[in-house]
Amino acid sequence: MRVEVCYVCSSPVYPGHGSLFVRNDAKLFRFCRSKCRKNFHMKKNPRGLKWTKAFRKAHGKEMVVDSTFEFERRRNRVVKYDRELMATTLRGIRRVEEIKKKREKQFYRNRMRGREEREKARAVVEIRENVDLVQPVAIREKARLKEKAKETAKESSAAGEGSA
Repeated sequence: MRVEVCYVCSSPVYPGHGSLFVRNDAKLFRFCRSKCRKNFHMKKNPRGLKWTKAFRKAHGKEMVVDSTFEFERRRNRVVKYDRELMATTLRGIRRVEEIKKKREKQFYRNRMRGREEREKARAVVEIRENVDLVQPVAIREKARLKEKAKETAKESSAAGEGSA
């Protein structure tokens, strides 16, 4: 059983699922769902669609170069069945998956390093710009009362000058 890959989003397409488009030059394009097929026919570039693997890899959100990807490579050569070979292959697949998961986790940690400082700085700037939204109600009320007192003082002084 061969699991194909969607041309647009790179998700797996299992046998009997998805759709296949054959261009005039006999090139095959497999799609996992109609969303991918429609985006392909609208000539959308997968690197520009934020939900695709191509976008994530192009923008440094997922690993692009790693030796574990070599194991996922498609091979067209049929190997004669050997029970011992299959057992070692399955053990190897599990080990490669463990290594890949560790490396992806480390890649994510490296990518997120310094995120907290950037978010804090962004929050400080936002608070500085919108300080009136952050101030407690009591302080705002006090400031409003002071303004009102100043206005009444001005009005009373203006009225006092007018009568004299």
